[in-house]
Amino acid sequence: MKTFKIIPLLFLFLLSACSSIRVNSDYDSRVDFSQYKTYAFHKKGIDRVQVSELDKKRILHAIDDALSQKGMSKSDNPDLLVNIFTKEREQIDVNQFNMGWGYGWGWGWNPYFWGGNTYVTSSTQGTLYIDLIDAKKKELIWEGQGIGILTENRKEKEKQINEFVSKILAQYPPTETKK
Repeated sequence: MKTFKIIPLLFLFLLSACSSIRVNSDYDSRVDFSQYKTYAFHKKGIDRVQVSELDKKRILHAIDDALSQKGMSKSDNPDLLVNIFTKEREQIDVNQFNMGWGYGWGWGWNPYFWGGNTYVTSSTQGTLYIDLIDAKKKELIWEGQGIGILTENRKEKEKQINEFVSKILAQYPPTETKK
């Protein structure tokens, strides 16, 4: 009977391990996160973000949806200010494949076998940071980070942004809160 309980857990673990987005978060352990019920976007910080206006809107809508699902609401007098920051870098992978008769038994590497194939691929790795700032104290209390390969396909991009945001904000509020 125990193996039947372990198999679904193992399956869920394997599915989550295959995700293309890695997330991390950090927070101030002295903060009581249950006091935060409302939020607003930090306009000055959001205006500085170096992404297209359409992607910025997608990110902000995804944050709105995720925080609403947590029971939080937007306010003109918020408990939290939400800020975002993005960065990206080009990732280039070079793979070589040479095969021929070599030393020893069977197929292997051969210094006299010229040719083979070289494959070069490039992709853009993006990082999204979501900062939650105590509006009264003006102090950072929580930060989430998501890292993954970006796509240019518009339909996939919207899905990917929603996945980035939902996985990052799944770690908010932290499970270990103020003692």
